[in-house]
Amino acid sequence: MPEHAVLERLRGRLVVSCQANPDSPLRDPYIISRLALAAERGGAAGLRLQGFGDMQAVRAVTDLPIIGLTKTDREDTEIYITPTAAEAVRLAELGAEIVALDATLRPRPEPLAEMFAAVHAAGALVMADISTLEEARAALALGADIVSTTMSGYTPYSRQLSQPDWALLDELRETGLPFVAEGRLNTPADAARALAQGASFVVVGSAITRPDVVTRWFAEALQG
Repeated sequence: MPEHAVLERLRGRLVVSCQANPDSPLRDPYIISRLALAAERGGAAGLRLQGFGDMQAVRAVTDLPIIGLTKTDREDTEIYITPTAAEAVRLAELGAEIVALDATLRPRPEPLAEMFAAVHAAGALVMADISTLEEARAALALGADIVSTTMSGYTPYSRQLSQPDWALLDELRETGLPFVAEGRLNTPADAARALAQGASFVVVGSAITRPDVVTRWFAEALQG
């Protein structure tokens, strides 16, 4: 499939993020592959996955487009999502059509332009996870294929919200930048609103694939 045909295949659709934290009972590549198959059965057009083991397990059972990433704690940087070109390239080699990486304007171990070039050379597209309009503009200027609002609220200078960053979606649409909506989209109405506000497609994770988080929402609501 031509590279940009992947973005067209996802346009207007739902991508489900199938991830589990290290301390989660679901933290097993086989379980992640079952979550991915359940998402596909429910109508997901693509998947967002973390880590090489999960990539391999899920790629073996589905042909859906995959957005791959790593999450790596490093002492030399706050950059957490796919901080190095080596990790990004490995994701592409394992079958990720799109590689997601942190493209915030914080100190980083490797230049973004070099990372983007490495991903493209490996045959994948670049999704730049950003937190502000400024970061979106910078990432696209460096060669990112699309940006995602994933990092809004995770940098100290972005809006700190309990709901989706609707203002950022408006800013991206009004400036004509191609973007994906991700982050705190907790209901079908949120996802539909994100598309209406100009998102190419939407990524939903916790509300679908993290039952511990959703259970906590209900439990805390009942406790007042």
